[in-house]
Amino acid sequence: MKARIAILPGDGIGPEVTAAAVSVLRDVAARGGHEFSFSEHLIGGCAIDAQGDPLPAETLIVAKQADAVLLGAVGGPRWSDPKAKVRPEQGLLRLRAELGVYANLRPVRVHPRLAELSPLKSDRLGGVDLLFVRELTGGAYFGAKTRTADTATDETRYTTPEVERVCRRAFQLARSRGRRVTSVDKANVLETSRLWRETAQRVAHEFPDVALEHQLVDSMAMLLLTRPAAYDVIVTENLFGDILTDEAAALVGSLGLLPSASLGDGTSGLYEPIHGSAPDIAGRGVANPIGAILSVAMMLRYSLDLPEEAGRVEAAVDRVIDAGVLTRDLGGEAGTREVTAAVLAQLAALAATREAA
Repeated sequence: MKARIAILPGDGIGPEVTAAAVSVLRDVAARGGHEFSFSEHLIGGCAIDAQGDPLPAETLIVAKQADAVLLGAVGGPRWSDPKAKVRPEQGLLRLRAELGVYANLRPVRVHPRLAELSPLKSDRLGGVDLLFVRELTGGAYFGAKTRTADTATDETRYTTPEVERVCRRAFQLARSRGRRVTSVDKANVLETSRLWRETAQRVAHEFPDVALEHQLVDSMAMLLLTRPAAYDVIVTENLFGDILTDEAAALVGSLGLLPSASLGDGTSGLYEPIHGSAPDIAGRGVANPIGAILSVAMMLRYSLDLPEEAGRVEAAVDRVIDAGVLTRDLGGEAGTREVTAAVLAQLAALAATREAA
């Protein structure tokens, strides 16, 4: 297997966690006889500082040509002025749009050893295994915006094809899981949500083996905390998905654990941990690399067609958590390098077991 992987470390702890994830990819390549080539490029605040553009032309060209893109995080206090005309987040939004990655997959699974870190009672966390499918290139984030001295507008706009394609992806994914899809909207108030609900219902007819239910976003916010194990695949629009997935992170105890994959119609994808740039801990060697490492597991599965290798990376992470090698956000004392080394050691152990068999 040959693959070109673009590395966009970004800002804050981004370079630290992407370095950890790349070391895992190198290990996977060496053990499996694969050829992964890596090229590193600027995005976000560091790109603004260097070139005045949060998504330089070279970065975009390389990202479009790559088989997969690994992103760290963007932003930080240095570029946080909301009135600034150029902001790090603009680079990320532009990258998503240019790559056409309209479906953002965010798995949320509660590891038994970490259940005590969740603010929820442990009896509500048993069996929690969610997959959010968030529409990523439409809605309020990409709609027309206006601003006067005392008014502001953000257009939320969706078309039927935009809703169809992300809902269809959610149903396809549900077929390999619990065969249940929950579509989240605000159809009692918003016209875009009425279009969303009608379209989701129509797409559901293509998948008679998958059950569909609808939930209003405010009810869903409550249900995620009261009975999260009742859900399988949750599909929703851009803004609702951004909020609900951050809420769901509380179930697992830390944002640092959660990966994501952003996919379009082809095999290339954009992979990133869902956490931010955490500038308060940047450079201290204490960032949790697990979200980034699990993101490359998703890369192996969805872009590089290496599902067995993806499963081994996920199993190695589970073993590290079981062994209690944890960063400070999880109540441990290990640093980024220690956790990464532990994952690599577990990959070696899994390889040895496989060879012995």
